[in-house]
Amino acid sequence: MAEKTFHPTKEMASAARHGLRLREKFNRGGTETGVKRAEQLAEQKELSESDIKSMHSYFARHKVDRDTKTHEWGSDSDPSAGYIAWLLWGGDAARDWVERKRETLEDS
Repeated sequence: MAEKTFHPTKEMASAARHGLRLREKFNRGGTETGVKRAEQLAEQKELSESDIKSMHSYFARHKVDRDTKTHEWGSDSDPSAGYIAWLLWGGDAARDWVERKRETLEDS
């Protein structure tokens, strides 16, 4: 059976592009894996089931990044590295979308 694919939303693509811009401007946030994910999302390329699982794991591990004491979560003038990385993975829109997609995968 072929693996399902999923199409990222415009909101996810927008967050990823924003993360790439912030990373470029502030020279922090995210890994090469995060940058690759951001490029995939920004171009709204199809995501596989394994991509969905990887994204779910990322969001689960990194929700604590919101509690940063250096720089600011959600800031465009002094963003934390965690905030930039979160955007690279599609931000809150992607976190919510991935949760919904994972539920459908588990039900099938």
